[in-house]
Amino acid sequence: MANKYHTGELEVQARAGVREMAARVGNSIRPTIPAAAHEFLLDQPMLAVGSVESGGRVWASLLAGEPGFARVLDERTVRIQARPASGDPLKDNLQEPGAAVGIVVIDLSGRRRMRLNGKAEVRPEGIYVRAEQVYANCPKYIQARRWKAVENEPGTGGAVQRTRKPTQDQRRHISDADTFFIASAHPEGGVDASHRGGQPGFVRFLNESTLEFPDYSGNTMFNTLGNIATNPNAGLLFVDFEGGGTLQLTGKARIVWDVERVGAFAGAGRVVEFGIEEVVEIPAAVPLRWKFEAYSPFNPAERSGRSEALKNVANEPS
Repeated sequence: MANKYHTGELEVQARAGVREMAARVGNSIRPTIPAAAHEFLLDQPMLAVGSVESGGRVWASLLAGEPGFARVLDERTVRIQARPASGDPLKDNLQEPGAAVGIVVIDLSGRRRMRLNGKAEVRPEGIYVRAEQVYANCPKYIQARRWKAVENEPGTGGAVQRTRKPTQDQRRHISDADTFFIASAHPEGGVDASHRGGQPGFVRFLNESTLEFPDYSGNTMFNTLGNIATNPNAGLLFVDFEGGGTLQLTGKARIVWDVERVGAFAGAGRVVEFGIEEVVEIPAAVPLRWKFEAYSPFNPAERSGRSEALKNVANEPS
C-alpha cells in the first residue's frame, strides 16, 4: 500500500486520539527485512501465523522447529521449514500460491517480537513468504518463558478436537491464560498476526461462546483493531505452554468503546468482544515446551470482582 495505514486503522487511531503519533510510528513499517531481523529470526523456535480460509474466516496458527527453521533468504523473502500440525486450518489456507499471511515472530524469554505481513507459497522445501510490511514491536505485555525442544512429532499427542463452541475445560484454559495470539484481515491491507498478554483472567467469558478482552496501550498503529473495524472475522490462538498443544478459535470480533465495560478492566483503552464460531484443539501440536519465568512488568493489575461471571460460565455444563 502507498499509505502506511488503511481506512479502518485510520478510523480507530482517530477515535483513540493518536493519529499524529501513529503517523510517526508508521515510518518504521518497511517492505524489506532489515539486517537485524536476519539473526533474530535464526534464533527463534516458533512464530504465529494468521491466514484466511476460502469462506473468509480467519485463523491464527503456530509453527515451530529448531532455531533456523525460519530463515531470511533475501531482503523480501523468508523461508519457513515447518508444516502445520495435522488438523490445523493453516494447511488448507495456504493451498493457493500468493495466499495472504500475517506473521509475528516472538522471543518470549527476551521479550522481543517482530511482525511480517505478506504473501505465501508452499513449496517442497517449505513455506516461502514474500514480505510486504515488516516492523518491530515493543516488549509490553510479554510474559517471560524459556523454551526447550522435545522429541515428538507434531500432532501425535491425541485426537484433534473440532467443535462449534469451547468445552468447559477449554473455557477454563482460556480464562486462566496470560497470553494469546490474534489474527485479523483487511481486504486491501492483507492479514495481520499479533500478540496479546496480561495477568491471568484478562480474557473473560460473557457466555459459553462469547468472550471479551481488554485492549491496552501499545504502538498506536491499531493494526488489529483497524482490521476488525472493517472486517469482523478474526482468529485467536491459545498455547498450552506446558504440553505444547494449541487451541484455535475463529469467529467475529467487535470493538467496544462503552466506558462502563472498558472500566471493568484496569488499564484498558477499549474492549474487544469475540463471538466464537468454531474451535480446533490440537494436543502436542508443536515439539516445544515452555517454563514460566515472570509476568511482564507492564501488565495492569486485575480489578477485583471479575470472578462472578467467570464462575458462572465455568460451572455451566459442557
